[in-house]
Amino acid sequence: MRYLFEDCRLDTDRRELRRGGEVRPVTAQVFDLLEYLIRNRARVVSKDDLVGAVWGGRIVSEAAITTRLNVARRAIGDNGHDQRLIKTLPRKGFRFAGSVREEQGYVTPTATPLEPPRAAVSLIEKASVAVLPFTNLNGEAGQEYFADGITADIITELSRFSELLVIARNSSFQYKGKSTDAQQIGRELAVGYLLKGSIRRDGDRVRIVAQLIDTTRGAHRWAERYDRKILDVFAVQDEVARGIAAVLAAHVNKAEVERALLKPPATWQAHDYFLQASDTDALLRSSLKKEDLYETRRLLEHALAIDPKYARAYAMLSGTHVLAWANHFDGDYRKPAVLDRAHRLAREAVRLDPNLPQARCSLGNALVWMRQHEAAIEEFQRAIALNPNFADWRFAWALVYGGAPARAIEVCNAHMRLDPFHNALAPSCLGIAYYLLRRYSDALPLLRESISRSPNNRAAHAFAAATYAQLGDLEEARAAAGEVLRIEPAYTIEWAKLHSVFKCPGDADHYFDGIRKAGLPER
Repeated sequence: MRYLFEDCRLDTDRRELRRGGEVRPVTAQVFDLLEYLIRNRARVVSKDDLVGAVWGGRIVSEAAITTRLNVARRAIGDNGHDQRLIKTLPRKGFRFAGSVREEQGYVTPTATPLEPPRAAVSLIEKASVAVLPFTNLNGEAGQEYFADGITADIITELSRFSELLVIARNSSFQYKGKSTDAQQIGRELAVGYLLKGSIRRDGDRVRIVAQLIDTTRGAHRWAERYDRKILDVFAVQDEVARGIAAVLAAHVNKAEVERALLKPPATWQAHDYFLQASDTDALLRSSLKKEDLYETRRLLEHALAIDPKYARAYAMLSGTHVLAWANHFDGDYRKPAVLDRAHRLAREAVRLDPNLPQARCSLGNALVWMRQHEAAIEEFQRAIALNPNFADWRFAWALVYGGAPARAIEVCNAHMRLDPFHNALAPSCLGIAYYLLRRYSDALPLLRESISRSPNNRAAHAFAAATYAQLGDLEEARAAAGEVLRIEPAYTIEWAKLHSVFKCPGDADHYFDGIRKAGLPER
């Protein structure tokens, strides 16, 4: 079923929300909320109705409901002040007020509906763990970022233990707000352990409750409660990580545990701004909207004003400038000075903390687009040496453009194991690596997957066009080339040559040959 309203389309078969023709990524919980409100638009939906349908009847705070409603409103172009589409009726409930047209079925010319990502392997490693989003027990909707940030910090710390396999945040957070059985999650993520918990912040104090569950039996292996001042919250993160490491002692080197824990900056307020920036940056990677770009930068600059030695803030800020250089947000698009600034920020992050994997990856990312391929790959390798579980798909891009597509395939597959719910760019990169190896039949389904999840991914459309052409399917090749021109009307082979960052001339020529056959204009 498809529901069409204003410039939006909610597709329940593909579980996809589009606005203005573009996919608007939303969490499963927000999607379910929208679907329920639209499906029941003829009546006022009570809070109990909504909680029963979306949260499975669990106890949910007013703040949590308000937060999800506001996210849903933003996704469809509404807001809490105007409430044009989603109305809150005091003491009564909620109602979808927009005019809706229903359609059956879904057809797309360039992609087929895909199943949700699955865990890359079926066997569970004994020393594998996923950290689920800690529940925010605070009554303030604005504190959601705080619980998410603490969860992400614990994931970061645990992932530094080389003998632990730690699932990436992106996949762990797919279960946020869901009452899924621990053993089922263990099967889906192929992990032996889950860490669950809750956080309550009250003034200058915080309570963190954590418990470790054995997913093979559903048994609790370890639990602890921490009551601390906010300024001591980093010590709590250390204690949680040490508690888990003790349970998994057979797989973790004790000396490594002692030296590997990541220490955030001493100034709590700066870290608080960083947590908010991380939340906005995650939204930016999905929305690609300049408003989210500017907000991420604003929060990071606040953090750096308080703590000028905060390496992680510099690393993330560098990434925003690479994104601005690569995407047509504003006048920064394709300006060399913007890439230079990204490079300087990343170098500052490395100078402040040479052992921070995020800093090394940010530097490597900037170097890729500056065509310094050997140096870029070296930085990503250093990041992995510092943290074997650090999952960053950008390393595969560095290898693809650096002339090592076979190794890029290995890196991509490893990334997908650590992050089973990987973003849409990972299969695109893997497909391009297969294309460069002339394994066109292997490349095509991956590129189609990326396109179905990210319809405005120009690189995926361009390589799909080249792949169809090399396979002799010129009709599909021309359709894919048309999508490239829809996204970038000025795209020509001459333009592509000017902006190409391929290290090997043979790889570049192979790509240009494919898009030429697909019918993209020469100039």
